[in-house]
Amino acid sequence: MAKYSTGGSSDGGDGGSCELCGESTGSLKTATIAGATLQVCSACAPHDDAPKKRDERSKERDRKQRAARKIAEIQDSQGGDSSRWEREGTNYADDPLPYLVSGYGDRLKEARQDAGLQVHELAESLDVPEEQLMAVEQGRAARAGVGGSLIADLESELDIELAE
Repeated sequence: MAKYSTGGSSDGGDGGSCELCGESTGSLKTATIAGATLQVCSACAPHDDAPKKRDERSKERDRKQRAARKIAEIQDSQGGDSSRWEREGTNYADDPLPYLVSGYGDRLKEARQDAGLQVHELAESLDVPEEQLMAVEQGRAARAGVGGSLIADLESELDIELAE
């Protein structure tokens, strides 16, 4: 029968008993189970929450690192290297970017989600690279060389105002 105790025993004979299942053993390990720190046997040790929390933190850190690398790759492909501009030039004269409203990226993302569209679906619908839509959603349209025609197409497609 399980004891579920979090402290020492008063009868003194439980010194080698698992505090989770009650098994008597000479080797107990400290484990955190459901927020309580217990002395448990090797059979109950896998129920320790501490390794799971470490694994979750590690997974979250890895996910954030992957996301940061992906964003950096996209930003680099959009203008981190000036040789692209030397080869291709800019389209500012032919397709100038208008002044955009404050929070235009959040406004676009919300409108896209309200329309039930994923980035790749909207990009396909407008026949533009996903990276350009992502740049607008992330508030870096000017740095990514997005043209005014894309802003106009987005406004028309999603019935929103992005330009002042």
